[in-house]
Amino acid sequence: MTSAFALHKKTPLKIIAATLLALGAQAMQPALAAPQAPYYDLAQQEKAGLIDTMRDLVGIESGSKDLEGLARIAALIRDRLAALGGRAELLDAPEVYRMDDTPEKIGQVVHAEFKGTGKRKIMLIAHMDTVYLRGMLKDQPFRVDGNKAYGLGIADDKQGIATILHTVAILQKAGFKDYDTLTVLINGDEEISSPGGRSLHTKYGAEQDVVLSFEGGGADGQLRLATSGIGAAYLSVTGKSSHAGAAPEKGVNALYELSHQLLQLDKLSQPERGLKLNWTVAQAGTNRNVIPAAASAQADARALKVADFEQLQQRLNDGIKKQLIPEAKVGVKFEMRRPPLEATPASRKVSAHARGIYEEIGMPLNVAEVATGGGTDAAFAALKSRGAVIEGMGLSGFGAHSNDAEYVLLDTIVPRLYLSARLIMDVAQDKVK
Repeated sequence: MTSAFALHKKTPLKIIAATLLALGAQAMQPALAAPQAPYYDLAQQEKAGLIDTMRDLVGIESGSKDLEGLARIAALIRDRLAALGGRAELLDAPEVYRMDDTPEKIGQVVHAEFKGTGKRKIMLIAHMDTVYLRGMLKDQPFRVDGNKAYGLGIADDKQGIATILHTVAILQKAGFKDYDTLTVLINGDEEISSPGGRSLHTKYGAEQDVVLSFEGGGADGQLRLATSGIGAAYLSVTGKSSHAGAAPEKGVNALYELSHQLLQLDKLSQPERGLKLNWTVAQAGTNRNVIPAAASAQADARALKVADFEQLQQRLNDGIKKQLIPEAKVGVKFEMRRPPLEATPASRKVSAHARGIYEEIGMPLNVAEVATGGGTDAAFAALKSRGAVIEGMGLSGFGAHSNDAEYVLLDTIVPRLYLSARLIMDVAQDKVK
């Protein structure tokens, strides 16, 4: 650093004064924030254990319809949470939202509550089910290759469970209990649109000041404040069969009516506002020479606001009343498979604070406020919540739903553990402004 005493004795006084002023201003600038050593050290100490936990979780096959596997992994998670001091239990879904692909039976939900001494309520969520079938594990076991850990379901979402468990371990080792309650909710039906888990997410979510969802942070580790809602529409037409050559006029052509309905209902999309309805599957008829007596179609729907789905459902019901063939019977069913997650002032405030925590360890943190696709259980937690809901708290990774390339990045473990623990602490102590 330049010293004022190194200035030449003939240097003009105004230059000396300017130099001294600059040096003084530099000295007054605050130093860059540094990680809070005890918690950062604890995050580093938990890294190896978190890798072992991911190995244990990946080692249990837990497809959404594999009740035996789901029971095994749920018991493991419950026991781990109980060992950390939580009141842990397995819950049956109090109600099931039946959709076209909902199985008869659904796995239980792991629920744990840690009671503290403060005033803030915080919930951590993830899911334990995967899209993989039993027997696939033998071809894709857990393995570590450099900075990557591979395994079926490791990115989506067994890393999220592991990150929650070891975040709670950090809080326990730090003796931190300044929250009112710290709730953990892990469901086993996320990959089939949470028919049972959704009601519990909404129930407990309504009670929280902050909900942190531990789906993966994606390739760049971003937090997400908004996700698209996912819906499905099912259109059915009942007509009357007859001989297509000898007496077509005696039939009621369900295919004609279905075609009419698809063309007029296609106009319900409003892509400029993020509302999309696209017909993707259709079936009609049995034989070339028979007027089809039945026809059906399915549509994928996306929305950025819950109100848009409600409006779409009403417009579908109204739209089918305009028929081409009055004798046909037309019906429509709409499923809200996932509501949209919408950014709120509360979630923006918490995510801005999270960005500051990442700055303590010299890392940038991207925050996405505009939905880019996909759905999340965080949206169910947000339905009746006035608190902040943040998605993407999990590790960075790639290849979700891929049976040969799903992995997480191990160098994101310590930053994510530090972020999770510090964010919980600051929310609990009302430091998020």
